[in-house]
Amino acid sequence: MADQLVPFLTGAYGHPVVRTPSLDRLAAVGIRFDAAYTPYPLCAPARAALMTGRYASRLGCYDNASILPADEPTIAHYLTEAGYDAVLTGKMHFVGPDQLHGFSRRLTTDVFPATMDWVPTMDEEGRFVRGGHAHSYVPPEVGVRPWTAFLAYDEETHFRALEYLRERSRVQPDEPFFLTVSYHHPHDPFHVTQELWDLYEGAEIELPEQRAWDVSAMDRWANEAHETAAVDLADPEALTALRRAYYGLITYVDRKVGELLDLIPNDTVVLFTSDHGDMLAERGMVQKRCFYEWSVRVPLLLRLPDGSRAGERVPHPVSLLDVAPTLLDLAGVEERLELDGRSLLEPDLNRAVLAEYHVEKVRAPCFMARRGRRKLIYVHGHGEQLFDLERDPRETQSLDEDAADLRTLILAEFDPEAIAADGAASVRRRELIRAAMARNGTRWD
Repeated sequence: MADQLVPFLTGAYGHPVVRTPSLDRLAAVGIRFDAAYTPYPLCAPARAALMTGRYASRLGCYDNASILPADEPTIAHYLTEAGYDAVLTGKMHFVGPDQLHGFSRRLTTDVFPATMDWVPTMDEEGRFVRGGHAHSYVPPEVGVRPWTAFLAYDEETHFRALEYLRERSRVQPDEPFFLTVSYHHPHDPFHVTQELWDLYEGAEIELPEQRAWDVSAMDRWANEAHETAAVDLADPEALTALRRAYYGLITYVDRKVGELLDLIPNDTVVLFTSDHGDMLAERGMVQKRCFYEWSVRVPLLLRLPDGSRAGERVPHPVSLLDVAPTLLDLAGVEERLELDGRSLLEPDLNRAVLAEYHVEKVRAPCFMARRGRRKLIYVHGHGEQLFDLERDPRETQSLDEDAADLRTLILAEFDPEAIAADGAASVRRRELIRAAMARNGTRWD
């Protein structure tokens, strides 16, 4: 796994400049899913959904300080019970006292707090107190650094993964393995080494289109919280630096993937993905927390151990919710509880993929539905947008037509009023617990 990786900015998905030879290689020997979506464009809820195969709101995971309940079965629980050695190295954003969720062990700590430090608290004026992310998207907060804590973290994550694979090769144990390797990059801050920066010296770097965009309530809320008005997200020089640093960090992750591929046995399933994307100043927006393609689309590459379907491209929409049932199918695990995802090995060309986003930096439940070429963004009580992604892939113009079919799919799956009430109650509970834990000095890290 990578974090906050835009699929469009990889060679594996056709980008002409960004160097990703390892992902290109994986795509050549595996299946590339060309319309893969996160079920929740935020780190912790997306990962909770991926690990369980269930919508994050069903788990009560609304934000980056939400606990994944310990009684929710994950891929790791199922595979452990099937005889696999389930091991995690790197970032997984588990919040709460359970930091394993079915893995036998973690080879590293996590990189972000496991406690409730980041509860989306509002101040007396109704503003979210944690924000300002846009400042990380412009110089001087973008560019070259000798080294960073996040690079150090990914180096440790990677080293532990390589050592695990080497030790398995030496000992050759009988039980199969499930190894999750999860990197922080290319997530902000966009700090690169001089060598990574120099890789894209003189490269042609495409910048975001500057135009008047249709703005939704969800956009306004995110932009307010991210403080996009406080920085210049239209300055060509700043945007060039942003994209150049991001390109370098993608290549950094790609190199790690290549070293893993060199050690992974040929009879092993390999899946590569990310939890969500990054707007990278498209539409004058940063980070995630919205349903435009740059935020909600993810790379998804799957190599099957028998070499079948090599080079195949899957155009219809799929979801990270599908990772759990797919891996369980490939491992022959038939006994499982009800999952919201479905196996990637069983294509459904007419399928609708849904996503959701609530609580953190937004003021109403938000949803997305994609079926075929049409995509609906529905903000409960605050309007909607409908896009034809085949005719308008950059989502420049919301269609003036009824989207009752997609809206019905959303409302059949989710209860916005119940989600709003539950999310608000969850924040109140966790604010109290966070304060008590701080007074006690209690940490779950």
